[in-house]
Amino acid sequence: MAIFESVGRLGSTLVDMVHTRLELAAVEVEEESQRMLGYLLFGLLALILFGIAFLLLAFLVIVLFWDTHRVAAVGGMAALFGVAGAIIAMKVKSGFDNKPRLLQNTIEEIRNDIAYARSARNTDE
Repeated sequence: MAIFESVGRLGSTLVDMVHTRLELAAVEVEEESQRMLGYLLFGLLALILFGIAFLLLAFLVIVLFWDTHRVAAVGGMAALFGVAGAIIAMKVKSGFDNKPRLLQNTIEEIRNDIAYARSARNTDE
């Protein structure tokens, strides 16, 4: 009977470990989705506000230079918008490249569980 009790406890422990890891995975997925929604909302808000500011600035520069250098003013504003767009695109790409991997903590905990199980098995032998 002792062997059945040991197997039962081992099974119960394994089920508890899987349950804990699935809960951790669910928390990580939820955190990632909230983080992405925040990025999206703040990104859109920043895009709208910067867009309005840049358009008003462009109109101001064009109006100021309308009589003397209107083509240069329009070209300069277009170049400024192009450079700003490129910088923002690089910043967004950098943010995505540096974000943590999805389920990174869960994977790490599963690796720790496997290492612990292997070390426990080696000490039993």
